[in-house]
Amino acid sequence: MQTKPETWWHRWRSTILTTITVVLVAGFFLLPLPEYIEGPGDANDLKQMVTVKGHPDDRSGDFLLMTVALTKARPVSLLKAKLIPYYSVEPEAAVTGGQSSQTYTKVQDFYMQSAINEAKYTAFHAANKPVSRQYLGIYVVDLNDQSPFKGQLHVGDTITQVDGHHYNSAAGFQKYIQHQKIGQKLTIEYQHNGKPKQATEKLMKIQTGTAGIGITLTDNVKVTTKPAVRVNTGAIGGSSGGLMLSLQLYQQLTNKNLRHGKQIAGTGTIDGDGNVGEIGGIDKKVIAAKKAGATVFFAPYQKPSRLLLKYEEHHQTNYQLAKATAKKYAPDMKVVPVKTFSDAVNYLETH
Repeated sequence: MQTKPETWWHRWRSTILTTITVVLVAGFFLLPLPEYIEGPGDANDLKQMVTVKGHPDDRSGDFLLMTVALTKARPVSLLKAKLIPYYSVEPEAAVTGGQSSQTYTKVQDFYMQSAINEAKYTAFHAANKPVSRQYLGIYVVDLNDQSPFKGQLHVGDTITQVDGHHYNSAAGFQKYIQHQKIGQKLTIEYQHNGKPKQATEKLMKIQTGTAGIGITLTDNVKVTTKPAVRVNTGAIGGSSGGLMLSLQLYQQLTNKNLRHGKQIAGTGTIDGDGNVGEIGGIDKKVIAAKKAGATVFFAPYQKPSRLLLKYEEHHQTNYQLAKATAKKYAPDMKVVPVKTFSDAVNYLETH
């Protein structure tokens, strides 16, 4: 029997509509977009991450290492971020700096290792325990596309000498290079995947108008302690856990009753002098801390300069944003401003 045209069309129309619906639904949940979604992450118990030989942590309460959840945007998560105030949408370039996911992860892992090293030095120094700090050189975080050394230097390399000179700070390297002439040849020695390398190229003109090699850098430091320390933060990267890591180490080295049985959260970078630096996503970390039952949250405070306020009239410090977030979503949690590691310790000892 011959099929009627209407029946044939109805059958295929149904199939086509079903297929389109499936594709649209799948795209809504799975289609990657050129943005990232930032939201509250986890509150990680540092007792489970930090081991100090001969110094267990038997005290009640916990120091919590806070994270921000960072996920590739999909239409469904983008909609969620638009509806929930403490979620935010960030352009991909602002998150990764234009780096590949592999390079971005590598840099974040290095920042975490740097945070661990600075936390070790801060805590051991404060506890009067043996500790040494060796400056290895400048770690290459990124290279300018116009850098004459691009193709030789790579992200993750450490520059150890320039023209045969080694310095004990990034400032030392930078000062030497800036005193050279643009176009003058410079020889750098560096470590690439643990192997010594050398490159000679002409210096370029950088944004300051002086000579440079066209890289973004940070310090590469080796810290040795006695007793030995092992820190395993898993897949967590970045430098924002420095303050809380230093508090956990100090707690174990001194065995002081700093936490008094409470869940203590916080965030902030730490340097070898114990200064606490500001970080991103602190409002998300406050929400995560609330969910974890934290009663105290340490927030970095750096007084903004007049120049910053001139160009960013409504600038909020980490402390101001954390306090405002807690007032709205966690009114029972005490947000404590800290400029230094000592500020945090003094608060815990007196409260």
